[in-house]
Amino acid sequence: MRERARARLQAAQRTGPPPFNDSGLNGREAQVLVVEPDRSGERELVPRGIQVAAAWSWRLILLVAGVYVLLRVISMLTVVVIPIAVALLLAALLQPAAAALHRRGMRDSLAAGLVLVTGLVAVFGTLGLIVQTFVSQFDDLATQVRQGVDEVQDWLARGPLKISDQRFSDLLERGQQQLTENQGALTAGALSTATTLGHVVTGFFLVMFTLFFFLRDGDRIWTFLCRLLPRPARVPVARAGHYSWHTLISYVRATVLVAFVDAVGIGIGLVILDVPLALPLAALVFLGAFIPVVGATVSGAVAVLVALVTQGPVSALVILLIVIAVQQLEGHVLQPLIMGRAVALHPLAVILAIATGIVTAGIVGGLVAVPLLAVVNTAVRYLRDHPSGEPTPDREPPGTRPADPDDAEDEAEEADRRADREGGLPSTADSTDAEQTQPSAAR
Repeated sequence: MRERARARLQAAQRTGPPPFNDSGLNGREAQVLVVEPDRSGERELVPRGIQVAAAWSWRLILLVAGVYVLLRVISMLTVVVIPIAVALLLAALLQPAAAALHRRGMRDSLAAGLVLVTGLVAVFGTLGLIVQTFVSQFDDLATQVRQGVDEVQDWLARGPLKISDQRFSDLLERGQQQLTENQGALTAGALSTATTLGHVVTGFFLVMFTLFFFLRDGDRIWTFLCRLLPRPARVPVARAGHYSWHTLISYVRATVLVAFVDAVGIGIGLVILDVPLALPLAALVFLGAFIPVVGATVSGAVAVLVALVTQGPVSALVILLIVIAVQQLEGHVLQPLIMGRAVALHPLAVILAIATGIVTAGIVGGLVAVPLLAVVNTAVRYLRDHPSGEPTPDREPPGTRPADPDDAEDEAEEADRRADREGGLPSTADSTDAEQTQPSAAR
């Protein structure tokens, strides 16, 4: 035992204590253990729901702030933003014609210029006809309006309201007094109207200039914008824009057709009843129909008011019935049959979009609200279902799918049957066409 103890002692003396240097023990890195304070008690004090709500709250605040800043910038640039939006809608209407001319061998610039000039001639020709009709019928209209006012005054005196002539005269004098007292405000309004007229003229030339280049270089402009994105996002965004553009074209075509049917239906009723300004009122109905649900109703109410003032309550009642019948035809036949194939938006979404657009940007906001919603709907649906940028199986924009689940199931079954008939694979021509839509961005 003594020998073994002596041997261990000698071995320990020969080995010596373990060296210590700056790098640690025995040349090995020293490991430092950091102990985090236990905060589980603090987390338990705040419920999980409050934590999630707080996390969402500051993100929503940032999102709302970003949207507010964007709207402020747009409001400062309305003179530029509104003409661009109008040019986009007109380009969606005219671009198929320019593309058809280009396919027949015509140069891009010549095709865009020819389509633009043809559109201008059609628009100004129609406006000239409307103005001529209004001027030619103005004297008769003034006479009929005076007679209508006398009839209204007589009805107010003898009808259930029992408003005497003296009281009616007092109301007229009070209105004239209000006009006299607010002459300064009217003068300021006239100056404001002159300024607005200058903005309208500037916006018109900006619309024409922008529309020409949209018709000529629209695909190249979109390709350039897609190249500014990170490489993984180029193909998905390019194809989402491709489908959104086709949705916008379908929407504008459907809207023009629905507006034409509304204008023809109400215009025929105005002509049959010999209501003055039938053509201008029909044109007003046509323009008003570009604001879904609201526009045609308001313009129809104007037609009813003109019939009431010029021809009395019986004619106004008949025009009202015609307007209601046309609205029912639009709501139950044209909208589901024509517009339902262009965009798949819930009626509540349409109403809220129009209301928001009118509150935000007036009539122009109501005009562009629904097409903007349709374009965003198509882009979001496509990017959600095809994040890598592959084409849709049926080569149709996702935004045209029905919003009703039952209709969506029917569409899905029909798509499955069509795919079974075609062998389950898209044709080469469709694939080539989809790839050639945005060639540079796809590459």
